[in-house]
Amino acid sequence: MTKSVLISGASIAGPTLAYWLDRYGFDVTVVEKARTVRGGGYPIDVRGTAIEVIQRMGLLPQIRDAHVGSGRLTFFDGAGASIATIEPERLTGGVTGRDVEIRRGDLTSVLYGAVRDRVEFRFSDSITALDDRAGGVDVTFRSGTQRTFDLVIGADGLHSGTRALTFGPEEQFHRYLGYCFAGFTMPNHLGVSQEALSWNVPGRGAMIYAMGGTDEVHGFLNFSRAEAPFHAFTDPAAQRELVAATFAGDGWEVPRMVETMRAADDLFFDVVSQIHLPVWSKGRVALVGDAAYAPSFFSGQGSSIAIVGAYLLARGLSELDHPAAFAAYESGSREFVASNQALATDGGRFVAPRTAEELETRNAALRSRAGLPGGTAEAANSMLVLPPEPAGV
Repeated sequence: MTKSVLISGASIAGPTLAYWLDRYGFDVTVVEKARTVRGGGYPIDVRGTAIEVIQRMGLLPQIRDAHVGSGRLTFFDGAGASIATIEPERLTGGVTGRDVEIRRGDLTSVLYGAVRDRVEFRFSDSITALDDRAGGVDVTFRSGTQRTFDLVIGADGLHSGTRALTFGPEEQFHRYLGYCFAGFTMPNHLGVSQEALSWNVPGRGAMIYAMGGTDEVHGFLNFSRAEAPFHAFTDPAAQRELVAATFAGDGWEVPRMVETMRAADDLFFDVVSQIHLPVWSKGRVALVGDAAYAPSFFSGQGSSIAIVGAYLLARGLSELDHPAAFAAYESGSREFVASNQALATDGGRFVAPRTAEELETRNAALRSRAGLPGGTAEAANSMLVLPPEPAGV
């Protein structure tokens, strides 16, 4: 009998998992609260073991066609003077010619396109209740629909509703790393192309990221804060006011960026945080990607470990009953996930040093090219060896 699986979330982990479960013969439904898969978005990296998963899916040519790699990254001090220009791989650990930098929306579109005609997608809906019992999971949707599935997988991100319904409030698993960030598109008035510009003062940073000679670029504002502003998570007006107040009086391109941020219709605000769970499954419900083990964007590995985790979970379910499969997925991924989560420490130190001393230490490393974290990132992401695909799959 074919097993039915409900996946919550249609970003990266969700469609990847849906692809592999469908390929292994499962009956798959994906529910997504947005009206469709989300386009646009800032660039992300796909590297290491995740490249092999993408290749096994037959999607690597499409992913490479969407590659938007930046050629250089220039750092500026508080007065706007250039400190150093380096290759981005020196920080990210990527390998030129092998790994891929891609717009988040382009990646989700490719993954969705690979599976949209094979599995059921329920957009503009979400899970409001789960009743996990011996014979299946009774699911109530926001639309009022009720259905029963053999398994439910939460692939719904850092603030996962599936995790909250299964394990309890987010705060107990949320490890705040002390930073907030806001991302948005803005006019390319500097005329930059295929490069990133990064400005820092202690505790605050701004970045302009140009993926090509287009009229728009991505703007990022990040800052340190002692406590996570949970009050602002669902209040866009509060987010804009918090960011504007934090950067008031700063120089370089910051005033123009703040002005654009205030009116941006694509503002994405969040905290730099990780999720640390003692277990990733309970009964017939499991979690994957950021819902289970968000590493934060300071690690540069979130998308890659989501892709790898989705593949390993599907592979386990194709070979074992769900209790054994969930256990195998977790035991086979824990060290890989922990190593990649650990990269966030170096990421924060280089992206947004908190103190004048940390900033000067970072700047000295940039000038000398010594002590940059890129090699560590590549080693952590490449440490997992995938089993060969079964013949005939």
